Amino acid sequence: MDFALTEEQTAIFDMAHAFGQDRIAPNARDWEAQGTIPKELWPEIAQLGFGGLYVSEETGGAGLGRLDATLVFEALSMACPSVAAFLSIHNMCAKMIDTFGSDDIKSRYMPGVLSMDTVLSYCLTEPGSGSDAAALKTRAARSNAGYTLNGTKAFISGGGYSDAYVVMCRTGDAAGPKGISTVIVDAGTDGLSYGALEDKMGWRSQPTRQVQFDDCTIPADNLIGDEGKGFGYAMAGLDGGRLNIAACSLGAAQTALNMTLDYMGERKAFGQSIDQFQALQFRLAEMEIEMQAARTFLRQAAWKLDQNAPDATKFCAMAKKFVTEAGSKTVNQCLQLHGGYGYLADYGIEKLVRDLRVHEILEGTNEIMRLIVARQLLAER
Repeated sequence: MDFALTEEQTAIFDMAHAFGQDRIAPNARDWEAQGTIPKELWPEIAQLGFGGLYVSEETGGAGLGRLDATLVFEALSMACPSVAAFLSIHNMCAKMIDTFGSDDIKSRYMPGVLSMDTVLSYCLTEPGSGSDAAALKTRAARSNAGYTLNGTKAFISGGGYSDAYVVMCRTGDAAGPKGISTVIVDAGTDGLSYGALEDKMGWRSQPTRQVQFDDCTIPADNLIGDEGKGFGYAMAGLDGGRLNIAACSLGAAQTALNMTLDYMGERKAFGQSIDQFQALQFRLAEMEIEMQAARTFLRQAAWKLDQNAPDATKFCAMAKKFVTEAGSKTVNQCLQLHGGYGYLADYGIEKLVRDLRVHEILEGTNEIMRLIVARQLLAER
């Protein structure tokens, strides 16, 4: 069993890390204060091939595996997890279009998606259906012009900001997942509107709003794949999305640990730097152990997904739960070790505490991750 990254994987990580430290990290606090990520950043990221990380090479994407992609998100989140996570959402949508879309829809959308002149948002969650995503009520009725949508999506990263929305909606009469389809709605479409900007604890550089459809009519050929199969398309991306968000937790927590090591070497108390106190050294050791365990677990789960292993979904769920909770625990401990300074925005730790908290909720709450693991355990008996 070889745990070493290949030269190519190391190069991918280093490229993403260098870009993040140069273009994202110096601006992360300003973007958070402004409540938005400048649109001109995305084409720069796309020039690195990150606009379609696991879009097939035939379509023009990078054709990377899921393990490779986690390296990108880990590296970028060392600069800002909010920016890295938004890129993950775009890539999840891009993969859905590439895998399930018709040649026509790919020819119309993928060039802009890959260049990131077209930024995508993922619209599944609704005000009354979070973990129970199959209970969604947004409906797309057939009309002479195509489909007419009515309904509301909630907690949409990029609402009112993105250029197109990948929307899960109900086209059939069947309850649950069987009547759900996936369509693309372009920004500016009549009947598409947005709620007020959500005032969030973290991820404040990502504009988040409700997305509203009121007799919103789109062409019939904006359907992705087949009617009634959209819920499966939406779920197909979630294993990888869970790995990505875990990678974002890992990278941000690693940054917090690095900052804490530097701070403790400089901060003096009782005549010596505080990194010389054994009790505090034990805390550092515990964080390092958890971080290394989290990194190994994440990469094992990503490897299983790349190999289409039968237990890949279980491992993705376990990794998402373990790594996001380890990340949150680490950044919180790092804030504690900074003392009062950790509570100040200037030191950057409190932003990481706020940003990482939502990772235990999105891409399926960690309670749902436990449910997935338990059900698969019982099914294996």
